[in-house]
Parts: sequence; C-alpha cells; structure tokens
Amino acid sequence: MAKRGKSGGRNSQRPAAGVIEVPKGTRPEGPVEGVYYIDTGDCELIADQDNSNGWLLKINGVMSSHIDLADPLFLDFEYMRWMAALIESRWPPASGKGGPKESGPHRLRGLHLGGGACSLARYFHAAYPDARQVVVELDGKLAEYVRGWFDLPKAPLLRIRVGEAREVTETLTPDTRDFIIRDVFAGALTPRPLTTAEFNEHIKRVLAPGGIYVVNSGDAPDLKNAREDAATIAAAFEHTLIIADPAMLKGRRYGNMVMAGSDTPLDGDPKLARRLLGGAVPAHIWNDAQVRAFAAGSPVRHDPVSPSIAP
Repeated sequence: MAKRGKSGGRNSQRPAAGVIEVPKGTRPEGPVEGVYYIDTGDCELIADQDNSNGWLLKINGVMSSHIDLADPLFLDFEYMRWMAALIESRWPPASGKGGPKESGPHRLRGLHLGGGACSLARYFHAAYPDARQVVVELDGKLAEYVRGWFDLPKAPLLRIRVGEAREVTETLTPDTRDFIIRDVFAGALTPRPLTTAEFNEHIKRVLAPGGIYVVNSGDAPDLKNAREDAATIAAAFEHTLIIADPAMLKGRRYGNMVMAGSDTPLDGDPKLARRLLGGAVPAHIWNDAQVRAFAAGSPVRHDPVSPSIAP
C-alpha cells in the first residue's frame, strides 16, 4: 500500500507526452516528461510550467508529488509544509550561513510510509543532513524511476524499501524511529489496514520515546473519514493535534488534514502556530481537547475479526 495520490495537490490538464518503457533493472538519468509503466499501473512526469526546476508526478491519474530539483527545501504541497513545520517544532534544525547544518542533539530517524517522489524525505535530508530515513514504497519500478529522476540521497541516509507499508512496519525494531509519516493513498483514501487501532499499536511500538506519528488524512466535506481517523489516533496516543486550513476544518471542501499523535505534548510551541498562519494557505492548529471533541462519537477503527474455525 503505497501512496497513490491525494487531495490537496495541484491538477494539470496537460496531455501525456507519450508512454515510455524503461527496461527493469535500468535507471533513467534525470527526468523526462512522459507516461511511464510501473508495477501498479502508470505514472506521469510533468514539467512544472510555473517553475523551471519543478516536476510534478501523477500516479494512476492522481497528482502525487512535486519536486524542485534546485531547492529540496521547497515544498509545493501545503500539507507537506505543515508536516515539516510540526517535526521541526519538535527538533529544530540548526541553521547558519548557508542553511541548516546539523540535526541537533541526536541523529534524527524517520520512516515514511508512502513513497511517491520522496519529496518530504528529500526535504528532511536537506534540513537534517545526518538524518537516517527509510521510505516504504509498494511499487518497485516507481522507486527505480524516482531514484534516477531526482538524484535522491544514497543509503544509509535514505533507503527506499519496496514493500507493503503495514507488513514492513510490523517487522521493524521497537523504539527505532523519531517520526513516522503516513502518506499512503488508494484513490482518495488511505487503505483501511493502515488506519486501525491495531496498526497504530505497531506504530507506537516502533516510535522512540518522544516520537511523533504524523498522517495525511484526506476527506470530503462530511469529514466522516477524518473523524474516524482522529478517533483512532486519539485512542492510541495520549497527545494529539490536527493542522488544517479553516475551510477544511469547517467541512466546506475536499482536502487534507494533518493529524499527529505522540506520548508527549504537541501544541506547546507558539512559533509553530505563527509559522502555519504565515503560509500561502494559512492553517490552524487544533489541540488535543479540540481533536477529541471533533472525534467524539466516531468509531475507532479495528482490523476485521477472523472468522472462528469450527472444530
């Protein structure tokens, strides 16, 4: 279950530039516009008409990612900027002349469930050069393309692990990740096995003390999916928050909410609220009490119960 697009990204009406098939085992050298066959369907690489260094990636017809080849610290999708701001509020990157240099008192360890173009992993490598990150991507051929197109950091700084997100998470060693980002979509929603209480227990096991679980929760104006997501995260974690723009919080449009859970408080940094209000799409923070009020009455999701076996 890897990311297959999301709401809140930019749309492009430009026609495909043609289908390009690269033999498996080879790696493209730099991005070239076109539609590419991948293991789970196809992806389209589109030059950003507003940014000479920018590239947009569609997966199975849905906008998935944006990359600026000249500036890894530029994030085009607002929900990614919100995620980055939240993580940086917990672990401020040291900065100086020339930009961020170190990751702080310890080497930051990140897990990204959902690959796409690895936009956030690339961002965090630039902000925290000694961080160790793993990206879990279902589609092996897409992972090959992305490595060749976007000159991603090499292992061990950034590993791309091909596999299904839940299966991989269940194999990981406890207390080994400072942050885990869930950005996995099948169509408009995250696959249910990645949204249940049982999956959240695996997330908690893998997170180190003080770690943050951050999710991209897409939804329609009725906010049913978001409320259930919030209820399930709130049942697992002592501290939660939601970041979204006011229209989304009021159920006025399709879009994205960033939700987070942790064993330590998340909303104590006033600089975070100011930073979120200053973006191109100003966002608000709901604290733990507001998240729980938002989720009140919504069911906590669970894995399906296996049918009993008759003796």
